Amino acid sequence: MSCITTSAAALRLLFVLGLASGQRVGTAVPEVHPRLSTQLCTTAGGCVTRQNSLVTDALAHPIHAADDPSVSCTTSPINATLCPDVGTCAQNCVLEGVEYGSLGVLSKDHALTLRQYLFDGTAYKAVSPRLYLLAEDDTNYEPLKLLNQELTFDVDVSQLACGMNGALYLSEMDMSGSRSDLNPAGAAYGTGYCDAQCFTTPPFINGVANLNVSGACCNEMDIWEANSRATVFTPHTCAGIGSFLCSGDECLRTAMGSGVCDKNGCGINPYGLGNMRFYGPGLTVDSSRPFTVVTQFVSSDGTANGELSEIRRVYVQDGRVIPTPAETTDPSLGELDGFDGAITQEYCQAKNSSDFLRLGGMRGMGESLKRGMVLIFSIWNSEGDFMEWLDSEDNGPCNATEGDPANIVRNMPEVSVTFSNVRWGDIGSTFNVTGQIAESKALSAESGARSMFGVASGTVVGLALLLGALLS
Repeated sequence: MSCITTSAAALRLLFVLGLASGQRVGTAVPEVHPRLSTQLCTTAGGCVTRQNSLVTDALAHPIHAADDPSVSCTTSPINATLCPDVGTCAQNCVLEGVEYGSLGVLSKDHALTLRQYLFDGTAYKAVSPRLYLLAEDDTNYEPLKLLNQELTFDVDVSQLACGMNGALYLSEMDMSGSRSDLNPAGAAYGTGYCDAQCFTTPPFINGVANLNVSGACCNEMDIWEANSRATVFTPHTCAGIGSFLCSGDECLRTAMGSGVCDKNGCGINPYGLGNMRFYGPGLTVDSSRPFTVVTQFVSSDGTANGELSEIRRVYVQDGRVIPTPAETTDPSLGELDGFDGAITQEYCQAKNSSDFLRLGGMRGMGESLKRGMVLIFSIWNSEGDFMEWLDSEDNGPCNATEGDPANIVRNMPEVSVTFSNVRWGDIGSTFNVTGQIAESKALSAESGARSMFGVASGTVVGLALLLGALLS
């Protein structure tokens, strides 16, 4: 069954069942969202502070039987007595609020700290929080429309060991949290999550019982996946627009190319490209101390109506603007004309990112950025692969077993990440290069940063201003 057919059938089912009362919102635990100040910036007017808030995923909230809080509605397999069908399940199950400190979440003003483990008095327990940025109305998600814009934040990864991932990324979720008659809670309770992995295991999708082993899919832009030893930024494309459902093989990573989302993506990991001294404790970008991450989504004509042509990354630390290095030992990029450290369609072709290209490539990613995506913060590790794809073998300096969660909780249980000063807007408007010139010139010579700005004539003024600052 195609993804479009599956989505249409699901929508028809929701309409038919809409007369039934929706999943109840509980009153036992109030839902009090952590606050997070952000900034929206323009080259003309500077940055304006916004009072946003955060919500954790619905499945991190207690969901229990309406007549017995001790009976969970999120068991695997799902409780067939409570949930014989989606309408009955919505009436039988209650979604409660959650106390965010119990999830390892601490926010204050413009800063957010996430912890992987909390000590319960006997042992460290994994909490692994994932949070979504709500709009100022505290009811819907904040729609970030980033084509021909940039997203900037400060980050402290010094407490993230090998195998950890402190992530900040975008998913094309429905801004209401897929609110419906069966899901009145919506974004205010963290419903509607989707990503390019199309996981089929969640007991609820869009606030509705997942009785058909469906997956929730959407375009995903991994702005920041990192620990203190390695980092990568990666776009992932999907066949559908917005959030949609998949079923069967179309949810999977398949050799036949039938999957509806690109799970591998087309990313840049500086270590993986051969720059082993670029990122890490005491290196060019010194991950033992906080720094600023700037990601620019450059369009082909310098407007928000063009096509996405480049995804660029610079770092700012100690008064230095540090571009992603252009040097590489990757043989697949040997014949790529003019590689300068940015993700482009040509880069993804050279890297043979076949699913990314098949499912829309840079143009598809740009359309998603134009429509609007939800900003997500998370911290996690993986028992399945120890995060080797991020930080070991060809991808980083960690060995194959350092990322085992058992090793992490035994040797460094206080792992955490802090994100702060999140701002977005016109390219060149979210960070200040004044006084960041001398050392940047040297870095330009080392890493080919001057060629970094040798982009199409449509590149917006912000890049030209940054170039002028670097070379003046």
